[in-house]
Amino acid sequence: MQTSQPWDKLFPLSENVNHRKVEFKNRYGITLIGDLYTPKSGSCGMALAVSGPFGASKEQSSGFYAMKMAERGFITCAFDPSFTGESGGEPRATASPDINTEDFLAAVDFLSSLDEVDRDKIGIIGICGWGGIALNAAAVDPRIKATVASTMYDMCRVNGNGYFDGNDNEEDRYEARVAMANERSKAAQSGKLTPGGGVVDPLPADAPQFVKDYYDYYKTSRGYHPRSGNSNDGWHTFGCQAYANSRFLYYINEIRSAVLVMHGEKAHSRYFAEDAYKYMVEGTAPGYDAVRKPNPVPKNKELLIIPGANHCDLYDGGYTELEGKGEAKNMIPWEKLEEFFRLNLDKTIEK
Repeated sequence: MQTSQPWDKLFPLSENVNHRKVEFKNRYGITLIGDLYTPKSGSCGMALAVSGPFGASKEQSSGFYAMKMAERGFITCAFDPSFTGESGGEPRATASPDINTEDFLAAVDFLSSLDEVDRDKIGIIGICGWGGIALNAAAVDPRIKATVASTMYDMCRVNGNGYFDGNDNEEDRYEARVAMANERSKAAQSGKLTPGGGVVDPLPADAPQFVKDYYDYYKTSRGYHPRSGNSNDGWHTFGCQAYANSRFLYYINEIRSAVLVMHGEKAHSRYFAEDAYKYMVEGTAPGYDAVRKPNPVPKNKELLIIPGANHCDLYDGGYTELEGKGEAKNMIPWEKLEEFFRLNLDKTIEK
């Protein structure tokens, strides 16, 4: 990749970090494109892979998180997942529980290959739907020493059960399966995939508040980006089909490494975080059919509920007025994130 390209992020480049484009492949041979941020003052050898939200691009929230953490001394890589943004993979606008988890592991592979990175000091940050994917990655890969799931969705649960588990029954799931099967037949006959649409536009007057929040981020100057699926055409009509029939957080109760689950008090999605945390620590929780043993290492797990914050406030910190205007609310607790990662990645700090 060219190391000098036009800056097209939704945030200005910090004068305290260096930036360059990078590329690496996952084990499926798909080339992933990322932005590597390094502190100008020198790094501590600790590195973070960052991705999300689900359907977003690295020019949005994940890049913002990566740059802010680089300001605090970490080497960070915000990457576009397979089939999205600047990364490779066909067909486009497709999601996969397996491949998306692998994308995080491939980012860990990449960071561990850098001379300036200590291989034993790598963590990950997943935002929104990638918060759930981050937990799945942490459950499968002990190389990940610390994980932050920010304003998380469990994409398997919401695709299979609907919001607040409102469609958690065989009949509703069957209807959804029939609809996706019909879409696949259309695509097979036409040779074309039909976009499912990103965030609803125009915004209905009676839209739920969380849909209005999504619109305010993805569809206005606050968060719009031309390579973001959520800002434009979204996934194709059966692009998340595999998520609907999967439950990939089954083993998070066995994560031994440190995990911080943080969510907004007023977020519609708060139940995803609270239930995932409870299941991770206790082995049982609402929304999880399985009942498993409590976590063997519960003391390094933490749930942080941020007062007054809605779901999208944890994308960029939030603003007091629409379209990113007014005063910045600064809802993302950067000091807490730095403290969490330093405590759990730096072996010299007494736990």
